[in-house]
Amino acid sequence: MSDLQRHLATLRKDYSMLELDEHSVMHDPVKQFEFWMEQAIEAKLDEPNAMTLATAAENGQPDLRVVLLRAFDQDGFTFYTNYTSQKGEELAANKKASLNFFWPELQRQVRVRGTVSKVPAHVSDAYFDSRPRDSQIGAWASQQSAKIKDRKMLMDRFEHFSEKFKGEKIHRPKSWGGYVLKPHRIEYWQGRANRLHDRILYEKKKDGHWRISRLSP
Repeated sequence: MSDLQRHLATLRKDYSMLELDEHSVMHDPVKQFEFWMEQAIEAKLDEPNAMTLATAAENGQPDLRVVLLRAFDQDGFTFYTNYTSQKGEELAANKKASLNFFWPELQRQVRVRGTVSKVPAHVSDAYFDSRPRDSQIGAWASQQSAKIKDRKMLMDRFEHFSEKFKGEKIHRPKSWGGYVLKPHRIEYWQGRANRLHDRILYEKKKDGHWRISRLSP
């Protein structure tokens, strides 16, 4: 066994900062998420809205990547991307997806399962209009997930669209926009000592209300 492998096998961290109880959490998981997100922002974490998005292709092969949460409410969790990207193709074939937020400084995770749909065009338009101009140009320049010869090709496309839209308002490309993941299962994980972590699960019932349970760590 190499020194690196030996080191990985012996890495240990105990958790004892905070606790989570099924009798004290909010009845609404979205309100609970808002509370935790506010605490993550107040703690000045680096990109607290970063989340891992897991999708699966039509053949069942899972994939995941980190994206940024841009909005959330009772309708779900919203992020933006290229609809023709690999994740876009996978979501077109299989609308089931999962999210994971990990805030190690607070010893917390939030896991979300649900189904994904595109947000209305006017919502994508409004968010696109709020982006920095170079990011807007980047959305036109990048054929996300497509293979390219080299970085020069990408920068040439950026310069092309910079010139094309010079002095003009940049409108949203139809291949770019938002998705919202509507949850049916949300789990809150709080690290505790001796690996006896707190795991509180919300499951959406047929009547629209949420069932709260504690899971064994």
